[in-house]
Amino acid sequence: MFSEIPDRIYRYQRFSALSLDALCLDKLYFSDPNVFNDPLDCQPAIEPDSDNEALRLILRTLIEQRVTLEVLASLKNANIEGNNANIHSEKQAHQTAENTIQSIAYYATEPDIAPSVEEAERYSLANEIKKELLKQINRGVCCLSQEYDNPLLWSHYGDQHHGFCVGYTLNRNPKPKINKVLYGGLRTIKTSLISEAILNKNSEAKEELDKNIWLRKAEPWGYEKEWRIFNTVGLMDSPLLLSEITFGLRCSYPVMYSVIAALKPRDIKFYQMYFSGNSFELDRSEADVDLLCTELPHKSRSGFEAFGPPHEE
Repeated sequence: MFSEIPDRIYRYQRFSALSLDALCLDKLYFSDPNVFNDPLDCQPAIEPDSDNEALRLILRTLIEQRVTLEVLASLKNANIEGNNANIHSEKQAHQTAENTIQSIAYYATEPDIAPSVEEAERYSLANEIKKELLKQINRGVCCLSQEYDNPLLWSHYGDQHHGFCVGYTLNRNPKPKINKVLYGGLRTIKTSLISEAILNKNSEAKEELDKNIWLRKAEPWGYEKEWRIFNTVGLMDSPLLLSEITFGLRCSYPVMYSVIAALKPRDIKFYQMYFSGNSFELDRSEADVDLLCTELPHKSRSGFEAFGPPHEE
């Protein structure tokens, strides 16, 4: 298992107008987990180890929490706030939860769904609890790695070495929290844990619940040595300190020049990857920024412009 809290974490990227914009503005993109390349990522399986009455209470609480916030936000946009807004949002939330639970109970009577009505209702309640968990915990995720020299990460995320790898430290005030991804185990979350976290507001249970939703991945992804930070979905100010850029083996000089010229005023180190001896390992050396900025941008010249007109013998 990789070490706790690394000094630096890295984000592999392809070069594009968007990635250059993000560097210049010192922002990070936080992705919606629903678009991750691994469809199992952030998709827990709910195991109902509570009775149906407890499952109804969990589902009711989750729905009421979500709908209350949604209605209040909608009313606020319409400049409606205060006690009446609170009463209306609570009424809407209660009715939405009640309608959902009644609908589940009704469809559970279908004879072909499960061996019994109770089991059918149990399955549907667990399924709705999963949906509600993912609806109300609307987070954006930024994925980073502990390594800058991982050949697979360069190929998968660094545009096959045509891109670059951005290095960050945690030297900010306040110090950002980064979360280590856990590899292996099961996607299962028991409803007893959800009940303890949501209904009893147990902080340890809440931390365990979040960890199992947001930080557990299949064992084969372990090569990424991934760490995550969370925010709302979209382009957000970086909570990390940008400290270095490493260019891939195939990264072109114009791309390197563009990134260096954009960031040169900041205290950032620039590196280039290279082959390490006869092995498959990668290493890096500091880029010659002065030489690169002297040779570029290049200006094309004709033979006449470069050497003057030909001399007659």
